[in-house]
Amino acid sequence: MRAVKLAFLGSAATVGLSNGVLAQQVDSDATRLERIEVEGETATGPVGGYIAGRTATGAKTDTPLSEIPQSVSVIGREEMDDLGADKADEALRYAAGVFAQPFGYDSDTNWIFIRGFQATQTGVYQDGLPLYSYGFGGFFIDSFTLERIEVLRGASSVLYGGSNPGGLVNYVSKRPTGERRRSAETWINDAGKASLGFDLQDRVSDTLDARLVGLVRGGDGYTDFEEGFRGVVSPSFTWTPDDATSLTVLGNFTYMDEVHGGGGFLPYVGTVVDAPFGRISREANFAEPDIDTYLRRQASLGYEFEHTFDSGWTVRQNARAGYADLHEVAPYPYGYAGFSPTPAGPDNLLERINFEHRTKTTTFLLDNQLEGTVQTGPLQHRLLLGADYKYFRMDQVQASSTATPISATDPIYGTPQPAPVPYIDQEVTQRQVGFYVQDQIRFGGGWITTFNGRYDYVATKSEGTSDFDTSDGAWSGRLGLAYQFANGVTPYASVSTFFNPLLETTATGELFEPEEGYQYEVGLKYEPTWMDGIFTVALFDLTRQNVVTGPFLAETQIGEVNSRGVEFEAKANLTENWRARAAVTLLDVETTSDEDAGLIGKTPTAVPEQQAALALDYTFNEGPLDGFTLGGGVRYVGSSWADDQNTLKVPSSTVFDARIGYERGNFGADLYVTNLFDEVYVASCQEALSCAYGEGRSIKFKLHATW
Repeated sequence: MRAVKLAFLGSAATVGLSNGVLAQQVDSDATRLERIEVEGETATGPVGGYIAGRTATGAKTDTPLSEIPQSVSVIGREEMDDLGADKADEALRYAAGVFAQPFGYDSDTNWIFIRGFQATQTGVYQDGLPLYSYGFGGFFIDSFTLERIEVLRGASSVLYGGSNPGGLVNYVSKRPTGERRRSAETWINDAGKASLGFDLQDRVSDTLDARLVGLVRGGDGYTDFEEGFRGVVSPSFTWTPDDATSLTVLGNFTYMDEVHGGGGFLPYVGTVVDAPFGRISREANFAEPDIDTYLRRQASLGYEFEHTFDSGWTVRQNARAGYADLHEVAPYPYGYAGFSPTPAGPDNLLERINFEHRTKTTTFLLDNQLEGTVQTGPLQHRLLLGADYKYFRMDQVQASSTATPISATDPIYGTPQPAPVPYIDQEVTQRQVGFYVQDQIRFGGGWITTFNGRYDYVATKSEGTSDFDTSDGAWSGRLGLAYQFANGVTPYASVSTFFNPLLETTATGELFEPEEGYQYEVGLKYEPTWMDGIFTVALFDLTRQNVVTGPFLAETQIGEVNSRGVEFEAKANLTENWRARAAVTLLDVETTSDEDAGLIGKTPTAVPEQQAALALDYTFNEGPLDGFTLGGGVRYVGSSWADDQNTLKVPSSTVFDARIGYERGNFGADLYVTNLFDEVYVASCQEALSCAYGEGRSIKFKLHATW
């Protein structure tokens, strides 16, 4: 939604905007299942059911989850489908430590907080390479093209360079698996949106496998005059001339043409609490249908090359080039008449900003790796040496004007709007080179020590509205220790540091210093040998320094925010019929340094400090209901604050989801209901003038087939 983007992506208007279970007793005598594993499972391949055994996100090497000295979650394709997730942020709503969709449903952006910090721009990766974005310069990845979504919680600069301190999300693309398999799906929801997707893969020859994934989607949204179209195609092929060498090429083209939805950038009074006229309708849209525009065209092409020498050492090179062209016109509300947080008089008028931008983004990413094992006495070293490069260039023009007011209770559209006036015309280029080393050491029958070190050099140049040319360097590190018991219990501890280069500038046009910080984490991972499941618990203390604070155009960089808490996550096939997912997140997030002493000890806006989720699925495998699955889940999001002073509270919310599925042979059908009881709630507020409704009830019917 436009309001959210303007606050969190650094857009500003000339009027002076601020930056602003379904519980069921399981019979103790029921048959327990042993672990289900995909034969030859790899860190980028399909997940066996809900429970992955391996990941590359937490170590940049194909590593068992239990050996990563940080908390990791993996959501595989089957779990995404069972959740009915059509966007990545929807797939993360049951993950520990993640606050997904903080601003409600947004068709063109996956909004994600991890451990209390916004990760949407600097904490998202695809196939281990960054999907960095700034302003509106970035890429949208459709979840239908993904095999996995993985969450690495905590500071991870030592692996990936500058990144979000709370953690990162890594999208793992669908790629050829070496089998002949075709699938298709179609769905329609109760708003009138429909989708058709296909996934075709085959073995072309003894050395060549190919895959083609695509979809078209379009129709109406759940708010007034919201509509859109999306087309995606992602071809890939893998060439394996011999057992030691492989080359995978991954491509994507995405086209989006939409009219924005409503429900966002609304005042606290009228959404969280009653205005004199009551509450603003959740379905209302205060844009202008005749001029509202969202047009995205993007393409990417990359490859993953790997060769293993006779010595056992492996060399890899991963690369991706991308280009995105985005044009957006988005009139949006911003408070009541006079840009006030409360209505005055009988007219119930909302002020509006007429915002427009044109943004072109070019990226090139490269990661070179050398991996091998070395034995030194009783110590077995698994070494990784690497060098990576990030090129990011953005050409942007942002413009705005004060638009005509509109009634909050009886909106009338069609009034001509003043042309937006440019206030940013800028070309930004950032280059980052990083050198890193990792040593995973095994000894003593079950001990695993992980050492990481990294140095990054970052050069940033801007021409136009802001002119600067500067460079900086930073070290980051991680030290982890774990012990694997034979019964599947692995306790671990780690300490890590991070940095995050900024593109924001001071009032005098100077680039702010990179954010820095550190994290301490202890936890326990349990993979039972007697059932198919994984249980994790983590306690952490994370400090983010050099935080930019203060009012718009007068920011300073003396801020510090501390986030500490505990996370619990469990996934299990309890019996042959029952499957369960659960997550609990308890945070304590507070500002520990700020130019405004009155904010010290306060919690930043939009951050819920308690979350919990629980879901159960039951599949019938005999009798008249053979083939049917009944599923349900409940998601709880605790209260948050709508202002920095912590005087305006956004209440907690509890939302139920449900699913009925049927599968027979190669054919299946699913009925999904999100927000089953149509709970009306505010997901969060960035400030008193910027609140967003959570997603209302949606009903979707899907048919799918494989052959």
